[in-house]
Amino acid sequence: MDATPDGGPALFRLVRFWSRRWINRAAEELPGDLRQVQHILAVEAVRAAGGGTEEATVSTVAHQLGLDHSGASRIVRDATAAGYLLRTESEQDRRRATLRLTPGGEELLAESRQWQRAVFVELTASWSEHDREQFAGYLRRLAGELGV
Repeated sequence: MDATPDGGPALFRLVRFWSRRWINRAAEELPGDLRQVQHILAVEAVRAAGGGTEEATVSTVAHQLGLDHSGASRIVRDATAAGYLLRTESEQDRRRATLRLTPGGEELLAESRQWQRAVFVELTASWSEHDREQFAGYLRRLAGELGV
């Protein structure tokens, strides 16, 4: 018998369960601009992509979101038009455009993360503080190791 912990199926049940539900829930619960989930996805992806040494581009947003280039391009275009992202010339290659968060994008990101924290607390409400902190630490570790 395999001694590997059986977390894989549980992880994929959670991903499958929440992959669309959080979008619907966010659209129902969040006020105003936060209802535009694609804008939240865009600012989260730009922050994640630009968080390292790499410049955030449409291609890195596509990678972060698991989309093809044209899908990411549409999301970036809409978030830029809404005032959450700014396209600038790359410092590394003048032929490329890089993406940065505007002050409005920073605010959207902060508000969405506040909502995400509230959902996490709600989902783990019956857990001890120790278990909640330990699970949060494991989630951060896994996300960090995956570069997301």
